[in-house]
Amino acid sequence: MSIFTGVFGGKQTSAQPSGADTIGKLCDRVTSSTLLDDRRDAVRALKALSKKFRLEVGTQALDLLINVLATDSSDAEITGYALDTIYNIVSVQEEIEDELDDNPQSRVDPQQAALAKQFAEIFINKPENVSQLLALLEEFDFQVRWPAIKVLTTLIFHHPSPVQQCILVSPMGVSKLMDLLADSREVIRNDGLLLLIQLTKGNANIQKIVAFENAFDRLLEIIKDEGRSDGGIVVEDCLLLLLNLLKKNSSNQTFFKEGSFIQRLSPFFAQQGQDQNSSWSAQKVSNVNLMLQVVRCLVSPSNPQNVTGACQQVIHKCGLLEQLCDILMAMGVPADILTETLNTVSEVIRGCKLNQEFFAAVNAPSEPPRPALVVLLMSMVNEKQPFALRCAVLYCFQCFLYKNELGQEQIISTLLPATADVSSVTAGQLLCGGLFSQDPLSNWCSAIALSHALKDNIPQKEQLLRVQLAAGLGNPPVSLLQQCTNVLSQPTNKVQTKIGFLVLLSSWLANCPLAVTHFLANAGNVPLLTAEVAENADEDKVLVQGLCAFLIGLCIQFNDDSNPNFTKESMRHLIAKRIGVESFIEKLDSVVKHECYTLAAQRPQLRFESPDMMLFDYEFTTLFKQLESLVINSVNSAEETEAKKTVEEHDNIVTQYKEIIREQDSELNSLKGNHEELRKDYSDAERQLGEYAVQIQQLKDQYILLKAQNGVQAGQGDSGNLQENGPADLSIAMATNETEEMEKLKQEIDDLKSSHDALSLQVAEKESNIEKLRNDLTAAEARAAQGEEGGGAKGDDAQAALEARLAEQQQEISELKDQVADERTLVSKLKAENEEIANQASQSNDNSALIAEKAAMSTQISKLEADLAKLEIERGKLSTEKEQLLREQESTKKKLEAAVAATPAPSGGDSAEMERLQSEKSALEQRVAEAEARQAEMQKEQDDLLVLLSETDEKKLGYKEKVKELGGEVSDEEAGDDDDDDDDEDEDEEED
Repeated sequence: MSIFTGVFGGKQTSAQPSGADTIGKLCDRVTSSTLLDDRRDAVRALKALSKKFRLEVGTQALDLLINVLATDSSDAEITGYALDTIYNIVSVQEEIEDELDDNPQSRVDPQQAALAKQFAEIFINKPENVSQLLALLEEFDFQVRWPAIKVLTTLIFHHPSPVQQCILVSPMGVSKLMDLLADSREVIRNDGLLLLIQLTKGNANIQKIVAFENAFDRLLEIIKDEGRSDGGIVVEDCLLLLLNLLKKNSSNQTFFKEGSFIQRLSPFFAQQGQDQNSSWSAQKVSNVNLMLQVVRCLVSPSNPQNVTGACQQVIHKCGLLEQLCDILMAMGVPADILTETLNTVSEVIRGCKLNQEFFAAVNAPSEPPRPALVVLLMSMVNEKQPFALRCAVLYCFQCFLYKNELGQEQIISTLLPATADVSSVTAGQLLCGGLFSQDPLSNWCSAIALSHALKDNIPQKEQLLRVQLAAGLGNPPVSLLQQCTNVLSQPTNKVQTKIGFLVLLSSWLANCPLAVTHFLANAGNVPLLTAEVAENADEDKVLVQGLCAFLIGLCIQFNDDSNPNFTKESMRHLIAKRIGVESFIEKLDSVVKHECYTLAAQRPQLRFESPDMMLFDYEFTTLFKQLESLVINSVNSAEETEAKKTVEEHDNIVTQYKEIIREQDSELNSLKGNHEELRKDYSDAERQLGEYAVQIQQLKDQYILLKAQNGVQAGQGDSGNLQENGPADLSIAMATNETEEMEKLKQEIDDLKSSHDALSLQVAEKESNIEKLRNDLTAAEARAAQGEEGGGAKGDDAQAALEARLAEQQQEISELKDQVADERTLVSKLKAENEEIANQASQSNDNSALIAEKAAMSTQISKLEADLAKLEIERGKLSTEKEQLLREQESTKKKLEAAVAATPAPSGGDSAEMERLQSEKSALEQRVAEAEARQAEMQKEQDDLLVLLSETDEKKLGYKEKVKELGGEVSDEEAGDDDDDDDDEDEDEEED
């Protein structure tokens, strides 16, 4: 070939194959190679190329690698290479930039990340692939187990929900993952922790299964072995897994408490409060912070109340609360840890009187000792402290006062002049100092803290009215209430300060008429608020206007009208004139629509990104929601109130009509019941009429038959007496019976008439009641026309409903009338048929029916005797055939036994003979069984005929006796026939 290329001037090229070509050849080797070593080398080469050529390897080799996991799983080496290659395809690789720099930064290529996510989705589209990975986790070989863990972790990272579902439906899927924590190799155990962290995110079912697989005990043992708070990243991973298992999972929280695992958390915090000089590394800070979050998960306000209360008691009993308080009072604790500890202690004591009393008795290690609460308030009003720490102190103070009337009384008592201790710093002094300091954040925090001391406690609100503040030399003291109002009039104060004081005043005046009276005693307070609401304010002051409007509404709602200058009516008139009711309501709505209000209403804990966002707290948003509707109603004008009264009166009238309609409904139901009874009676009468028609037809047929027989037997003398005397007596008897039946029928018709009259009377009463309702409705419409402006629409709707109801009742009554008319028609028809029956019965009064029926009975008896004779003959034939078959069966059986006894070892021909004899035997047995079945059937038919014959004879004897009683004569032949029949019956009985 080189010669031709040299002659024709061609060039020799040695081009390098591309990556896609190489990968294609390797895939061919994996597919077609029969030697395991060749396939192993090909998979190892694919692993080496997978990081650089992710797309090519993923598109060409992913299915082949999955097949290798299924077919070559017995070889650990090729399985490990396949798992590593799949991991390189689906994992997100981080690229290191500026490697020469001292602080290199890692970044993730978005395209590669999206590609990895797509390959992961392709892998999990077949659930059996995930099941195969779970099966590989059971392999103890490190080369298989470790890459299988990494692949599964990466798949959960990309697509958590589908993988979680596959693991849930896989048998013992979660148990296989839990076994990773017991592996002695730390790499396997640590990566198993990471896998479980990803697996337990957002899936309560998996969280429960993992918890009941003894996860809490294993995790706490690992934490203990790793050195608790001084441990490394493994402790952090264990705490993250604990958080996933406990957060928002009341079942696991209860299991954690009942398993005495809360007591095992105490050693983790024991050394923190005791060792004052211990160093705090970044890892230790992270570990302690996570453990505090674990404790908070158990006592979070979002948990069920019974779970939170039980965990709070256990935390106090095991000494964990005391250890947390020691950390608060310890020196050298980082601010982050101190903040998280404050939040944890806050939720441990929130709503638990036992823990609140314990916290109130905690003293700081200072000279002289001071209550821990006072020390914390010092940090809150100190503007040099971190913002997060000040928020945590305020949250702790709120939780201490939550449902704690004794604590509220203790705080307010430190403000009263008779009990204030001048020599020592008290909580009241710190709160007053913070209220009127130059720091807006201190103003807001102190106002919110003082509002919590007044929450749902009217006696303390009244006690706080006694507090007086010094106003300067030569000036009389000013009450705390008035001083808070004066702050609102100062234009230099910031919005945060004003909102804090408005929140305090609103909490103070709510549900306290005495506080409202004191507030209205100063004539300048209401004009100040109305002027603030009425002016055109900037966007920053919208909340201030809304809270001022809310405060005015509280003054109206809880006003006892003791101040003649500011009664409820006068303040309503003032709002309508100066502000406008619609504008007033818009100001209130602006508060609810604000972003800060929405954030504060989500959770009790104070979480703000910056001090400027601190405008509301959770408890005030709850108070605002409760009282907003009351405030709006109290501001409405008197005209609207009168309109509402008119509407209420109209509603009362409608209610009365509804009651009347219900009574009419019950009466209508009773009428319907009576109608059903009448219909039932009518159906019974119609059925009896049908029976009478059938009897009349039978009488007609018998009369025609008797007439024909009399024509044949007119010359015979045996029946002369019967034709002369008998018919007269029979006619008398039959006429008597017909008369009785007609009397019964007339009685039934009279009953139907009486029922019909009663029903007509009830319908008339119903019509009169409806006419009365129409008159009342007309009067109600006239009265409702006066209040049509306030509630016209509602009255019209009620009136329309009433008229519709009346129309329905009229329709039902018309239907009842139609039914009554139908019943009248039926009664008339019944009378006509009754008269027809009477006419027909009078025309057929002779005794021909009995004679005709006797003749028919004789014919039937003859036919039955003939059938019985045939059955007797058939029965004899069957008995003979049965005996013959039995004899043949016996002879065949003897031949078979003789043949079996004479032949010890049967040959081929003997076997055939045996089979023939056996088949003949089976055929004979089948014929015998069929004959017995036929004989049993014939016997049954014979018995039935005998019973029918005996019943016919009894009827015949009864008719003869009746003819004799009526004076008729019975011939000797008939009497002889009867004697013969009796003899035949006796003989049959003897034979039976």
